[in-house]
Amino acid sequence: MKPGIHPDYGPVVFRDTASGTAFLTRSTVTSDKTVEWEDGNSYPVVDVEISCASHPFYTGTARVLDTAGRVEKFERRYGAR
Repeated sequence: MKPGIHPDYGPVVFRDTASGTAFLTRSTVTSDKTVEWEDGNSYPVVDVEISCASHPFYTGTARVLDTAGRVEKFERRYGAR
């Protein structure tokens, strides 16, 4: 890699605002806010609205849409023309 053209890659805490969970990982994202992690070190923190801890697909609360029922409801309402 060429020196001086890539962003810094370091530890960052991603905090899920929906579930309150936090993940320590490495990223090029930067933030002015910091948080003290479980190991006693202070890391930059990035608040995200959704992560695997709160996404319906990963938590098992995803809903399946009834597409056949919707078509029947549309045909009842507007009729087959």
